[in-house]
Amino acid sequence: MKPYHLKYDSFLSMSISRAASASADRIEACVIGAGVVGLAVARALAMAGKEVLILESENKFGSGTSSRNSEVIHAGIYYPTGSLKAQLCVKGKHMLYEYCKQRDIPYDQKGKIIVATDDTQLNIDIPRIMKHAAGNGVKDLVLLSSHDVETSFEPEVSCTGALLSPSTGIIDSHAYMLSLLADAEDYGATLAPNSAVDDISIANDDRIIVESEGMQIECDIVVNCAGLYAHKIAEMVDLENTPRQYFAKGNYYKLEGQKTPFNHLIYPVPTKGGLGVHATMCLMGSTRFGPDVEWIENDVSNPSDIDLKVNTKRLESFYSEVRKYWPHLKDGALQPDYAGIRPKLGHPNVPDEDGPSINADFHIQTIPSRKGFVNLMGIESPGLTASMAIAEKVVKILTVNGKI
Repeated sequence: MKPYHLKYDSFLSMSISRAASASADRIEACVIGAGVVGLAVARALAMAGKEVLILESENKFGSGTSSRNSEVIHAGIYYPTGSLKAQLCVKGKHMLYEYCKQRDIPYDQKGKIIVATDDTQLNIDIPRIMKHAAGNGVKDLVLLSSHDVETSFEPEVSCTGALLSPSTGIIDSHAYMLSLLADAEDYGATLAPNSAVDDISIANDDRIIVESEGMQIECDIVVNCAGLYAHKIAEMVDLENTPRQYFAKGNYYKLEGQKTPFNHLIYPVPTKGGLGVHATMCLMGSTRFGPDVEWIENDVSNPSDIDLKVNTKRLESFYSEVRKYWPHLKDGALQPDYAGIRPKLGHPNVPDEDGPSINADFHIQTIPSRKGFVNLMGIESPGLTASMAIAEKVVKILTVNGKI
């Protein structure tokens, strides 16, 4: 198979008017958002034979949530059994590893170790996680004693016991997105940067009219992959039962002044709303810790207004959490790295009976009166891992709806 390649410079100079004028302002399929999921969906639609236009409000692809994550290929361990997150993560993981091999995309199946730091976690949480993972189809977890961890896996880690997840890895997410874009281009798709969507309407004959940058584009298919802005796109279409998106900030700190002390990714037992302050490495070998979960409490009309500076007030909590499994962390070794925003469909202050739970699933929606419109919301972690499986599901939905 050919390696990933790039023909991106031409995209940056292409306006939406040029993209649409080739077919009299009519495009078979429009994907809103050029993050990792949007690019995967565009690729899948183009490979299914559709003429695809990718509308991206920023001046380049992958500059939102897709550029501010841990770049981890998740195994599918924690998500509720039967949920879209569990199903699409497990399937997407296999698809992603195979795609990386075919396209020579940099990745490393390092594995991760989930550490218990007290007897309750060891005797209750670790067996529960292992059983739950098996129910999700992740049956390769290995139970480790504290002696196993110290002598054979992670001599720097302090724990009462652990689980090894050998199918967890890391990926060069930018190289992956470049490859998705190049594939989509090879099948005729076009990226239109600097092209925010202003409005969407549905014509009587089921055509979808997308307004962007002063133009109206007729489409048979529109897929909302707008990430942090997905709720705004959904409001334009007036879908029923559309959930609210909340926002959680994740801060990352990097380890400076020493080589990584770990051979694997190191994760604590999960906490409510997140996976705890874990240790990951990039492909160059540097170590970072995070993300934590910092809920954005105020209503946010424009997610771009959220401060992306690392919240240094949370530094002490990072030291405290990391030292639970790495007691040798030195004072001054953590420096601010970056922060990202996750779109969530639940919030700790919203009771389950009144709205989505804090662990709400991916929301992939279509309704009979909008058969050509597929709405994706709450696509947070494991969205990167699941991206190709999400794209496959979108194509299946549109096929059932008679649009492909």
